[in-house]
Amino acid sequence: MPAPDTALAERLFRTLREQSLDTPGVTRPSYGPGEQMAHDLVRGEAEALGLEVAVDAAGNLYATMPGRDRLAPAFVVGSHLDTVPHGGNYDGAAGVVAGLSAVAGLRRAGVTPPRDVTVMAIRAEESTWFNASYIGSRAALGLLAPEELDTVRRSDTGRSLGEHLEEAGFDRAAVARRAAHLDPARVHGFIEVHIEQGPILVERGIPVAVVTGIRGAFRYREARAIGQWAHSGAVPRAYRRDAVVAVSEFVAALDAAWGDLEAGGHDLVVTVGQLYTDPRLHAFSKVPGEVRFCIDARSLSTDTLDTVRDTVHRLAAEIGDRRRVRFELGPITGTRPAVLDAGLRGRLADAAGRLGIPAIEMASGAGHDAVTFANAGIPTAMLFIRNQGGSHNPEEAMDLADFEQAASILAAVLAA
Repeated sequence: MPAPDTALAERLFRTLREQSLDTPGVTRPSYGPGEQMAHDLVRGEAEALGLEVAVDAAGNLYATMPGRDRLAPAFVVGSHLDTVPHGGNYDGAAGVVAGLSAVAGLRRAGVTPPRDVTVMAIRAEESTWFNASYIGSRAALGLLAPEELDTVRRSDTGRSLGEHLEEAGFDRAAVARRAAHLDPARVHGFIEVHIEQGPILVERGIPVAVVTGIRGAFRYREARAIGQWAHSGAVPRAYRRDAVVAVSEFVAALDAAWGDLEAGGHDLVVTVGQLYTDPRLHAFSKVPGEVRFCIDARSLSTDTLDTVRDTVHRLAAEIGDRRRVRFELGPITGTRPAVLDAGLRGRLADAAGRLGIPAIEMASGAGHDAVTFANAGIPTAMLFIRNQGGSHNPEEAMDLADFEQAASILAAVLAA
């Protein structure tokens, strides 16, 4: 089996960290200089390997190793290079680097794959920047809604996605007319390697996992409970319209509903976060009159998501009435669940077995660009790499030995 080029991987990870260090972590904003630095770095390595390089209208990067049958649909492997603010160095980048190191290993071993292999570095996966999911992968497939170019704005600049595209030198007009760089009929399969963003592989002592599916989600990012500000010493309990108490009851009730659904066999995670009162109005001696919060619910089942959404509305109405507080959930966003391709998953598991690499199956609770490919009808699979310290934080600590095992599995599938 061809071994991946781990020296290349180590060099890329080190340079990515050095060039995007933002203590205490790294920051590579979508359509910002950090993301562009990462794309330039990957492009340089791809060109040094003699790969065919292309960039689409949205700035996604493609580096292709020709296969024996250039007319056959190609394998596409990759992930994203942007990060959350002060994030870790491996979330997303590990998938791009795994693709490059696998291809470099094939080339070094003199192995020509049966079909083209394209390593894809995807733009703007982290929705923390633009409040929209999978911008780069949707644009690559011609699925980005034209209105998003004007309505979706970056969180730190307030400027539109379209403006940032133009500033970065990409083709806003082509994206607006949904010009697709990738044709699903010409893609044999998409494989995304990614660090696990939870503790399961660490706790079980397993280096890699084959992902079975990716949870869909619904999100209320701008929810509010509106009561009445009042003097904390002058208003008795019976007359209060306390937004903190109402939201606290809501959170506890929603958590209990989650527990009941989980006990009934439902796949589900629910999070209430960004819970705060307005610092311009709150004070020690005030009954809180408004609380802002967000809700993030995820499941592999659309029926479960529908049930939870109905529960959220029911609890908000019941508790609002009882506490004399008005809940405004605000706009809803979300993504569909994606079940990953059984055949491609089987090939990854078989390769792990042949290589003697322990692997388990598990679902992904986080969203990934693989969702876009799977829901476009492209056979899609994912590999998770064991990762200490969680994700979306500076404590990400993927071991290079675990990365090498995942890249070895990838190389074996690409070469077969």
